[in-house]
Amino acid sequence: DALSVQEANLSMMRRLHVPEGVLLDVQSNLATTYASLGRHERALQIKRDVYSGRLKLLGEEHESTLRAANNYASSLKDLSRFEEVKSLSRKVVPVARRILGDSNDATLRMRSMYAEALCRADGATLDD
Repeated sequence: DALSVQEANLSMMRRLHVPEGVLLDVQSNLATTYASLGRHERALQIKRDVYSGRLKLLGEEHESTLRAANNYASSLKDLSRFEEVKSLSRKVVPVARRILGDSNDATLRMRSMYAEALCRADGATLDD
């Protein structure tokens, strides 16, 4: 099955000492598979690790880091962890707007997710 193949692939890549960026790509694919199987908590853990890895490897202003942040926020949203989506979005959306531009698809997706988190969070107020 797809999950066991991707887990074996990640294990092999680690043994071969492939570059960190390649490992993060493989991990991201694995997280997508976990999510598609309904294992959202595991997908979230991996997406958090990928985002953290991208931050360390590329910095907060790199497009791949912003994409990883968006994937991480999406998993948080899927688990109704809206306060965490808000916190992450407050950091990432301004960077995305500055680096990618206001009309960029990724920026718009991030802003949409932030808006949804603002609306759906418990105790949301107009001050948010």
